[in-house]
Amino acid sequence: MNNTFYKEDNRSQLKRADFQKTINGKETDLFILTNASGAEAAITNYGGALLALMMPDKNGRYANVVQGHDSIDNVINSQEPFLSTLVGRYGNRIARGKFLLEGKEYQLTINNGPNSLHGGPTGFHARVWDAEQPSAQSLHLHYVSADGEEGFPGNLDVTVVYTLSDENELVITYTATTDKTTLCNLTHHAFFSLAGIADPTPTVDNNIVTVNADFFTPMDEVSIPTGEIAKVEGTPMDFRTPHTVGSRIDDDFEQLRLGMGYDHCYVLNKREAGTLSFAAKCVEPVSGRSMEVYTTEPGVQIYTANWHNGFEGAHGATFPARSAICFEAQHFPDTPNKGHFPSCVLKPGETYHQTTIYKFGVER
Repeated sequence: MNNTFYKEDNRSQLKRADFQKTINGKETDLFILTNASGAEAAITNYGGALLALMMPDKNGRYANVVQGHDSIDNVINSQEPFLSTLVGRYGNRIARGKFLLEGKEYQLTINNGPNSLHGGPTGFHARVWDAEQPSAQSLHLHYVSADGEEGFPGNLDVTVVYTLSDENELVITYTATTDKTTLCNLTHHAFFSLAGIADPTPTVDNNIVTVNADFFTPMDEVSIPTGEIAKVEGTPMDFRTPHTVGSRIDDDFEQLRLGMGYDHCYVLNKREAGTLSFAAKCVEPVSGRSMEVYTTEPGVQIYTANWHNGFEGAHGATFPARSAICFEAQHFPDTPNKGHFPSCVLKPGETYHQTTIYKFGVER
């Protein structure tokens, strides 16, 4: 394992020794990405978890703007197993964990009410990835998901590359191939707290959010899309113009009641499928930190950490309900059971591609 870029005096104050462990014969480690402007990303190859993202505020002060843990044991045993991890083979939910593919029914592990969520309990978030860090600004992760893993068909060969650009962009690129027709819907479940994590981490109620989406996918009482593609216009789901998260999150609106807040897939406005385009923006007005999201994916799941319960993260920070916001770039939930949704089927000879960029800045 190549890890020649680790520095003990990293901004995140994470220690490599706290992330070194052997799991099923594979080694976990801590990797630090740094750029010319002084920003930093800390990542472990266990689940590809983003442990820290050190970004400046309007006064140049750095803070960790992503929720994570400070040891490998805490990552493994987290109360939120998907805390800022990679997610696969299938981000989001599949109804009853069942789908038909080329005439055959498959049954996945059920781990969220009656449904399969985020690839199951031993999905990509709970796997040790092979890691190589070719430069101070880039980390390459590789994993082969075996045929039948969590119920999915085919050997899926996945590479994920994290790059921290000098423009304070965290760029995540995904590629995957398969030897048998399968499903592939990958995402990253970063829990962003642009104010900086703390004890307690403040809520995101004051975060000003814009989403480039005229439509969203309404869900039922177990968070499965109804199949409708609904207009955001005239509803509290409308972020086409900037609104604070807290201004409407507690409105008497069925979709917000069902999700205990925002936990919905937005249908991004795209001129052409698969193109890299603007998806969303989030501004934390006290610190002045901003984040823009760009993606090739057709959707983005916006989740306001409604089920957080104040559990402890890195360096004694605590994560109460609504103390983070997620922008999970992905295909729509339950796509294999909704024929009119963009397909997540990947066949032999095809290559899955995704690029998602989280670009950080400041607004004074």
